[in-house]
Amino acid sequence: LFRYLHPSTDVPAGDIGVGGREIGYMYGQYKRITAKYGEGVLTGKSMLFGGSEFRPEATGYGLIYITKIAVEKKLGRTLEGVCCAVSGSGNVAQFAAKKLMEFDAKVMTLSDSNGVLVFDDGMTEDDWDTVVEVSIKCYLLDIV
Repeated sequence: LFRYLHPSTDVPAGDIGVGGREIGYMYGQYKRITAKYGEGVLTGKSMLFGGSEFRPEATGYGLIYITKIAVEKKLGRTLEGVCCAVSGSGNVAQFAAKKLMEFDAKVMTLSDSNGVLVFDDGMTEDDWDTVVEVSIKCYLLDIV
């Protein structure tokens, strides 16, 4: 697979169950096999390996910025008051939910392969903080 990775060809990213730890391992193997250092061939790398300081929220925020534009142009309205179901519970979903709340949308659910969280009146900042805190604790338990 390493033969097909290059900044101008393919830059894979993490997905479900693939986080910074796994990306770091793959990046290390890429460097070992190719003897190329400093190439940004995988997204989601730690800043120690050339990753972006803003990486954790970038994709989720970007998703909602694009959604906001689409809703405004195609539906002629804002996200304010719109009920939203967010699929996922990792970084992208968490930060998408946060940005939706900043635009006054109502995040009604977060879901993943383990189940669904339902927020009857829409997710609150306290709910979001709890989801992030539990997510961090579960991740730490997985790597111990």
